[in-house]
Parts: sequence; C-alpha cells; structure tokens
Amino acid sequence: MQILITGGNGFLGHHLTSVLQRDQHTVRALVLPAEDTAWLKARQVEIFRGDVRDPETLTSPLRGVDCVFHLAAAAIGSWTSVRRSYAVNVTGTHNVCRAAMAAGVGRIIHISSAMVYDMAAGRPATEEDPLRPIDEPYCLAKAAADQMVQRMIAKDGLPAVIIRPGTLFGPGDQLNFGRIADRVRAGKSIIIGTGNNAVPLVYVSDAVHGLLLAMQSDRALGQIYNIGSDERLSQKMLLTLIARTMGVAPPRLHVPYHVLYAAAHAAERLSAVSNYRLRPPVTRQGVKLYGADNRLCIDKARRELGYVPSVALRDGLQTAASCHLRNLTDPGEAGVRLATQG
Repeated sequence: MQILITGGNGFLGHHLTSVLQRDQHTVRALVLPAEDTAWLKARQVEIFRGDVRDPETLTSPLRGVDCVFHLAAAAIGSWTSVRRSYAVNVTGTHNVCRAAMAAGVGRIIHISSAMVYDMAAGRPATEEDPLRPIDEPYCLAKAAADQMVQRMIAKDGLPAVIIRPGTLFGPGDQLNFGRIADRVRAGKSIIIGTGNNAVPLVYVSDAVHGLLLAMQSDRALGQIYNIGSDERLSQKMLLTLIARTMGVAPPRLHVPYHVLYAAAHAAERLSAVSNYRLRPPVTRQGVKLYGADNRLCIDKARRELGYVPSVALRDGLQTAASCHLRNLTDPGEAGVRLATQG
C-alpha cells in the first residue's frame, strides 16, 4: 500500500515507519518545512514539506495514497496557546480529512488521545464514555478534533478509524519519557500523592500494532478504539523502575495531589498572562496524567481487532530507560538504536 504519515518525523512516526517498511508498504511523510529529515531520508521515505494548517500543501502528498495515518498534532507535553493548539489539532485535522476524501483515500487513521476522557473517573475509561477533557489547550483541542472526526464519519461518510492511545513511551521518546527520566536521574522527581495510582502507559510497539490492525480490519471503519495496556502500573513503580535502571535512588518526596494541581493551574494562568512566553514548570495535564488513578479499557480492541499488548510495561520501561541513558552518553547513535528497536 501507499501510505502517508502526517507528523511522520515524530516519535510514533519513526516507529510506525519502520514497521510499515518491514511489511513492504511504501511510506510518505508530511513534515514541517524546517524539520530535520535525515532519519527519514536514510530510510528512503518520500518527504513532502508542508503544514496541516495549510490545505494547499496537502494535495501533492495525498495523491495516489491508500491510507493516511494522521499523527500531526501540537503534542502532549508541549505548551502552547489554545489558539495554536486548535489550529493544529482541530483545523489541521479537518484539512487532512477533507483533502483525503477529495483524493479518494480509502482509510484515515486519526490519532486522538486517552486524555479526552475524565481519566480519574475511578474505573477504566471505555469508548462509550463522554468526552470530559481538562480545560487546557491540548486536551480541549484533541477532544474537539475527535468529535469533529466522529461527525464527519456520520455525516460525510469519512472512511476513518479513531484511535485513543494511552501515554506512549519507548526508545527515542524525548518529549515525555525522556524528561521524566532526566528528572529522576537528577534527583528532582517527586511522587504525586501516595504514588499508588495507575498510570495509563502503552509501549510504542504495542501502539503501532494497534494502528496496523486498525488499517487492516474491515470492521474498524467508522469505529473508535482505545489502544493501551490493561496491566496496572503505579506511579511509584514507574519512577522506581526508571531509577533502578538508571542507577539512581528512586524519588521519596511526596506532594499532595490537590496542592500540586492548584500550583499547576496558577502556573498556567501566569503563562497565559505572559502570552505563553513563560513555560509553566508543571501543568494540570501532567499532574492528572501521572497523579490521578488513570485506567483505560481495551476490551473493544481486543474483541474486534484482535489487539493484544505484547510488551510488559515493566520490561518496556527498562528498555526505554536503558536506551535513554545510552543516548545521554552517545547521542550520535540514537537514530540507529531507534531504527533497530522500532
């Protein structure tokens, strides 16, 4: 198949590209004009420079494409204004879907997020749950994009599958896992609350497996699937495993959840007043993601797609932490290790 990955130069895009090429698919990547594409060029990926916010840049990369994996987003862990987050995550998604339909693309895999749910509801979130995101840029925009794709499926016949993944991690993840590992290694990490809450992680190769099943299954069209792990891993165990792998002491300082959440809210407001020039040191999204009891139900994906996570979270954390530690001492080899572990 001829496949286009928007945001193909990111963490998930690299791992997805490796597996698609292994399975003999031809991969194209839509990347921003200023991005470094050395890794993609080395993989002989056809590169298109453009921006999902600009519909005119979408025509050429979509010509002759069978399936689109829409990964491009103002990413979790980044910090930006509501306006920019909506421009990328909502308007950009609308542009990609419209352009894909005009090009006759057979399937669009839209990557949403588990953060569209109320992830602290006290039970695993299911696809039937109402969307109740935190009122902050990333979560609000991802929920709005998710709902828009649902409407386009129902009203316009958009041939799409919506995937709501847990929090991705694995080799090469600098934005999310890498920052946590750096804080643990520097002795600056804290435990939010008791630390006994579940964290909704999914190892990147399991996420890629879920995406491939969504591409291949006739039953998947028009459906929504949670993709994650139903293994319960606590915040405290997450931090302890990273610390042990990196050869440092695990964090011991506990900060009450509600105190940190309030501090994060204040930091976000200060950032907004500064026109987002000041990045908040902590966000409500991060506090809720790692400090609340977050669980994701994957029964529908198991039942309809045959999705089964194959990497134990503990093993995945040790692999990711070991890779991150090696990259700190030999960053030139990071791309090689990513390609071989994707």
